[in-house]
Amino acid sequence: MAEPILQTCGIIKGFFGVQVLKGIDFEVCPGETMGLVGENGAGKSTLMKIITGLYTNDGGTILYEGKQVEFSDPSKARDMGISIIHQEFNLFSQLSVAENIFLDRKKYRNRCGVINWKKMYRDAESVLKELGADLDVHMPVKLLSVREQQLVEIAKAVSSNAKVLIMDEPSAALPDNEVQKMFDVVNMLKKRGTAIVYISHRMKEIEQICDRVSVLRDGRNVGVVEMAEGKVDEVISMMIGREIKDYYPHTSRDFGEVVLRAERFSGDGLKNVSLNVRSKEVVGLYGLAGSGSTEFAEMLMGIRKRNEGAVFYKEKEIRKDSIRAAMDVGIGYVPPDRRQEGVVVMMDIAKNTVMANLTSYEKNAILQNRRIYETVQKHIDNLRIKCVGQDQEVQRLSGGNQQKVVLAKWLDRSPGLLILNEPTRGVDVGAKSEIYKMIDKLANEGLAILMISSEVPEILGVSDRVVVMCRGKISGEYENKDLGQDILLKAASGGISGGRDDA
Repeated sequence: MAEPILQTCGIIKGFFGVQVLKGIDFEVCPGETMGLVGENGAGKSTLMKIITGLYTNDGGTILYEGKQVEFSDPSKARDMGISIIHQEFNLFSQLSVAENIFLDRKKYRNRCGVINWKKMYRDAESVLKELGADLDVHMPVKLLSVREQQLVEIAKAVSSNAKVLIMDEPSAALPDNEVQKMFDVVNMLKKRGTAIVYISHRMKEIEQICDRVSVLRDGRNVGVVEMAEGKVDEVISMMIGREIKDYYPHTSRDFGEVVLRAERFSGDGLKNVSLNVRSKEVVGLYGLAGSGSTEFAEMLMGIRKRNEGAVFYKEKEIRKDSIRAAMDVGIGYVPPDRRQEGVVVMMDIAKNTVMANLTSYEKNAILQNRRIYETVQKHIDNLRIKCVGQDQEVQRLSGGNQQKVVLAKWLDRSPGLLILNEPTRGVDVGAKSEIYKMIDKLANEGLAILMISSEVPEILGVSDRVVVMCRGKISGEYENKDLGQDILLKAASGGISGGRDDA
């Protein structure tokens, strides 16, 4: 193996008296994809922010190309050849593809500040072509798909001659059919000699794309694993310090009454979509990019308007398309982007938990603070939210615990139907297992659950029944008994139809 291009030796970092990194050693070599895994709070992001100059370390050293370095800000790291693509893209939606790629490059301005647009567009086309992307470089970034925006971020790094590319949860917002295309780009960069640091909670991807994996736990590097088939269980055990048993708990249940009945929904790309969910049932809704699954969920919740169709909650029709109408009958919705849509990150756990149900805590126009405290504490205990107290800001929690706060907010309303849209996106393996157990427990208690996920193993592991969507229509419906991934993937890509036809 080649000599490492980037190394950290004994990196230490603390915040407010709490030591977050406790002497981390890490390395990546040219032409290698090094996985970096660990539960939320293990120190992955902090380590990468130190490497790229966003944070300063309290101790230890960083070696780059054999020399000790210390970057004062991310632009200095990028200029030296270390770039990072964050989970939440750093793009300006109103600007063009070319402008985003070369946003702060002085070489495109003359001494008078006039931009050489022709050269900028030509160079942008060239770097995208290297990545196998055929994008209109004049197009505003806001019109691109998530994968195309990701390619623009990669193009930014490649155009600055990145020798080390850090990818933080690069597939978090991508459906399964787009992930392989991203892998093709990663493999192309590897062949060019670029060192890739791949951070992900998706163990299937870590197994597929990584050569080696560094495992962090509680601020320490607990080992490096040479990746091969069957090594994932070893990595997971190292991450959490224990074996996970019954990763996908799935109790056999007798289903109750139909809680939700949606009939022939149309609009926003949907065509005659019908679906029902019973109490004590978990229905998995699976589809690739553009399938319409999120649009359908948002119509159920009143976020989007229906052109046609009817929806019934316990046989009572919901005539109005509004979030309030859906909430009032007993529907809860956990959105895919918890930080943007699920919680107010600057507010504490208690306020986030009761915000959707605040009027129930009023008596004579005065909030019953003691009752709020007791109720929030029950949610913290029941959902096992790891925090220093219910007055802790949500932004200070790990991703998994933030997601639990979103769940607590909706469970506080005692819904009859809970719609979970990508409930484990950006959540570590340990927290995922806890969320799966929670879903099973809630279903056992009588809740009807509609779970949308782009992860086939998750759909198969948690659902009682699976509905597949393709291009705005239901392309298959299956009882989850001996159901294989191949059947779902074929149905999702329009290859087969099974169970029923809603056309």
